[in-house]
Amino acid sequence: MKYKTKVILYVGIAMLAFIGGAYFIYQQRTHFNENVTINGINVGGLNAKEAQEKLAAAKVEKKVYLNKQLIYTAEPTESEFSSKDLAKFEAILKKQATTLPNDKKINYTLTPAKVDGKKVASLKANVEAKLNEADQSRKAPVDAYAILEGDEVKVVKEQTGNKYDVSAILKEFSQKEGNKDIYLTAKYLKPVKENSAIVKQEEKKLKELTGKKITYTVQKTEYELTTADILTSARYQAGKYQFDTQALKNKVVEINQKQATLNKSLAFKTSEGNEISVPAGTYGWAISADKAEKTLTKALENGETKVDAKHDIYGEGYDTRGTGYDTTTNGGIGNTYVEVSIEKQHLWAYRDGQQVASIDVVTGTQSTHNDTPKGVFYVMYKQTKTTLRGSRADGSAYASPVEYWVPFTLDGCGFHDADWRKNWSNTAYLKEGSLGCVNMKPSEAANVFNNLSQSEPVVIY
Repeated sequence: MKYKTKVILYVGIAMLAFIGGAYFIYQQRTHFNENVTINGINVGGLNAKEAQEKLAAAKVEKKVYLNKQLIYTAEPTESEFSSKDLAKFEAILKKQATTLPNDKKINYTLTPAKVDGKKVASLKANVEAKLNEADQSRKAPVDAYAILEGDEVKVVKEQTGNKYDVSAILKEFSQKEGNKDIYLTAKYLKPVKENSAIVKQEEKKLKELTGKKITYTVQKTEYELTTADILTSARYQAGKYQFDTQALKNKVVEINQKQATLNKSLAFKTSEGNEISVPAGTYGWAISADKAEKTLTKALENGETKVDAKHDIYGEGYDTRGTGYDTTTNGGIGNTYVEVSIEKQHLWAYRDGQQVASIDVVTGTQSTHNDTPKGVFYVMYKQTKTTLRGSRADGSAYASPVEYWVPFTLDGCGFHDADWRKNWSNTAYLKEGSLGCVNMKPSEAANVFNNLSQSEPVVIY
């Protein structure tokens, strides 16, 4: 009997041990280890459903740290977990399971199946704002770069800084945004280094501009311009050249002073043989520094060696392209022009050096300050059978039909016939002149009109 009793006792103990071991294994596999957290909330000892319910009931006050320093605390909100997320908790439970109890601290990150996108975006925006605010007092890195100065290329070394690489930090944030406490590592913007492929490419492209010479022809004068004459400095970035052309601008000023006719008083020999200086009007041309910059830098890039300045000029008034560029004789006025003497009240017209008209005219009324302007202008255009409209000195309106109309100023001065005029004396302009135009007798207007051409100089003195 004693033997049987002992056997039964041993069997019972073994059964209890087996049952206990089985329960222990079951418990270990269906419950989280002691120091396991999900999104920063401890779920040790809980099964998957209990853990899911605990996180669902939790109010989450998210805190964001950068290099372990708190930078932002959000208002407490619902965690947004629900029964739909149970499978995720079960997957983590299976992942963390160990045969024996394990007190290792481990945190898992879970994102609810249904997330309030606005809430996540708001949190991210606030973190970004904090990072940008902190960046205000930080120094940005400076990339290394190649630069051409004069005719020499050199590389300027990079400078490090301590400005945050906000996009990289936010990328890490997106990976951890489900955590209750979000720990981020500071990342910093890095400069482009002097030995980088980018800088080497910049250096190569700039060296292609060095040692160049371009013959810049202005009318009949040739200027040999080197790279240094055109470029004060140059950079090559994002596949494009960036030019500082102050050197060229200085050269353009020099050329304009020597050759341009725009905004300059011009020497002129009158029909009566007098040498006079006529004040500037709208006639003439000058080189535009902006146009020359585009033309000559493009020529440098393309390896061109000859450029004509004709496409770089500009003018004033009706034709902003410039007038008289192809004329080098007679001080830039040439030998085709129309001449008006206010004092003599007389007009002369010349074509190719031959006088084609010489008539008396009446100019603007001196007593009412409607004088015909003095200066060198140009024929804007020609028109027949039109009506001139405007206001008289007393403010009353007029509408005067004319057979021939040739304007030379934008404010309405021009040559025209005047069949209404009775006083054609050489003193009429003192008190009974026009409103600024040059009046011609109807019988003589056609000849003058037919012998004028667009853009030719109009010399009034």
